[in-house]
Amino acid sequence: MDTPICDFVRAYARSGVQRLHMPGHKGVGPLGVESLDITEVEGADELYRSSGIIRRSQENAAGLFGAGRTLYSTEGSSLSIRAMVYLAALYARDKGRTPRIAAARNAHRVFMTAAALLDVEVDWLFPERWEGLVSCTITEKGLEEYLTRAEELPAAVYITSPDYLGNLADIRALARVCRKFDVLLLVDNAHGAYLRFLPEDMHPLTLGADMCCDSAHKTLAVLTGGAYLHLSRNLPEWLVQHAQSAMELFASTSPSYLILQSLDAANRCLAGDYPQRLARFVRILDGLKERLVRAGFAVVGIEPLKLTIAAGSLGYTGTQLAGLLADRKLVCEFSDPDYVVLMFTPENDVQGLEQLERVLLDIPKREPLPACLPTMCRPERYCTPRRALLCVGEERDVKDCLGMVLVSPMVSCPPAVPIAVCGEVIDRPAIDLMTYYGVERCRVIGKEEI
Repeated sequence: MDTPICDFVRAYARSGVQRLHMPGHKGVGPLGVESLDITEVEGADELYRSSGIIRRSQENAAGLFGAGRTLYSTEGSSLSIRAMVYLAALYARDKGRTPRIAAARNAHRVFMTAAALLDVEVDWLFPERWEGLVSCTITEKGLEEYLTRAEELPAAVYITSPDYLGNLADIRALARVCRKFDVLLLVDNAHGAYLRFLPEDMHPLTLGADMCCDSAHKTLAVLTGGAYLHLSRNLPEWLVQHAQSAMELFASTSPSYLILQSLDAANRCLAGDYPQRLARFVRILDGLKERLVRAGFAVVGIEPLKLTIAAGSLGYTGTQLAGLLADRKLVCEFSDPDYVVLMFTPENDVQGLEQLERVLLDIPKREPLPACLPTMCRPERYCTPRRALLCVGEERDVKDCLGMVLVSPMVSCPPAVPIAVCGEVIDRPAIDLMTYYGVERCRVIGKEEI
């Protein structure tokens, strides 16, 4: 597969031209990659008005992912999420509906802020059983009941799959329900770009999603910030035609050509032996998971490239277990009071997995910890997210926020999933959850001040 962006930039670096344009390093510097870091010079195309090398590279990616259209992001899935929310709002207007999205409650904070800034209403979907902050299982039955009862249909349903713990939604079933009600299905697939290339294709587009974002940098050999917005072949053509402008609305006018080259080069990798390497590595990782389960580890989730351990079964908090691993130079992706999450790709070597297994099996097991996860209740919504977000408010300790309206959540990344949402009243269960997850401060405002 050709790599038009990489080819152009390398030729430009070798050309010996005098760079009388940005960037300021002029192609030289201490990192050693400056010669490949260019701006939108003649022939380099323009990311969100592409008609040349970027357009050709994106078409290569679309073919690999089975998309009707694929657009690159050099600002992670965050940019693609904002674009999806905007496109859903356009779809609502076309259908004569209020711009509204029904979203699983474990949505990334970027979804929340995008909806607020675009004045899109959000109906939050909660799981039948509370699973913790980063998981939210939405069933086919539950979604159909919600859409049947809805006084006005949303433009779209928005879910996160895979979630941070490695749980996968039944996208095929959810897509079937959405089609029945003429509602778009949007998927935050930030952790699952590789799902397309498994022996059994598990990518959201294949399973029926209308749009999804993939963070290429999370699970593929792509520089941080590289991501995709994928649009289904089944989307109305007029909506597809608005996708570039949707990305351009929120994007920097100075995209990184280093990241664009990384996305371009990934196409050649994915078109080569990557599926075979992926299948081989997944088999090896599955073997590790099976041995850990036999040794008494509680392994959570079914996503092939994640290993999530419920640390309480070993007598540790997730944070403590992550610390023990870090002491042995094994740095995990994420930990909280309950879980440790480790992410893998075929770029991890087998020797590294063997070292991980030795370290895990060598950790002394203690008495299991009792479950003490506070339960989330459906919070009171006092005003729209947009109205709250545009208030100044004041930052307070969480313990002093009871009865106040949240203006802007202080949420770390990972996992960047808010406990409370802008415009909601902070109740006692929310404070208990914030305390449990280590959230210390919030920006709030009194009801009478809004």
